[in-house]
Amino acid sequence: MTRQQFIDLVAVEQEPLRRFLRGLCGGDGFRADDIAQETLLKAYLSFEGYEGRARFSTWLFRIAWNCWYDHMKTSSKEADWLSADDPGTSDRVAAVEEGDVPIDRKYEHEHLYRAIRSLSPPERAVVLLFYMEERSIKEIASVMSMPLGTVLSHLSRARMHLKKLM
Repeated sequence: MTRQQFIDLVAVEQEPLRRFLRGLCGGDGFRADDIAQETLLKAYLSFEGYEGRARFSTWLFRIAWNCWYDHMKTSSKEADWLSADDPGTSDRVAAVEEGDVPIDRKYEHEHLYRAIRSLSPPERAVVLLFYMEERSIKEIASVMSMPLGTVLSHLSRARMHLKKLM
């Protein structure tokens, strides 16, 4: 793979990657962007080793999952940076213009992020990859290095948990 091919593939996968990481980070866009940047740097440094056995996006998302997991392990407490009790989280009020149309839609899906944040990390990742990124069960198994049955179990449990929460 040439450098330009790598750049072209990353351009296609950049937004889905950020969306996935934002979901893993409970809606924290700044943290997700930091991890995305680390992911892209690691991918760039090792793109020559990409053998093409899996789709490029699967390979890239695997790196992202590992980067996110490393960040989670190294943080003092997962709850500290994935907390629903961040300063002002529950007090945020979107500004509105005439007709009560939100100007700032930044927190439009905050209730969904809170529900997803309450899932275990593997359940969260499986839900994000399956529903938000429309990845197949086989791709998810590859990204997360899990057997297909385990992915299906996580997906089933996550659906049950989300159903209770929503």
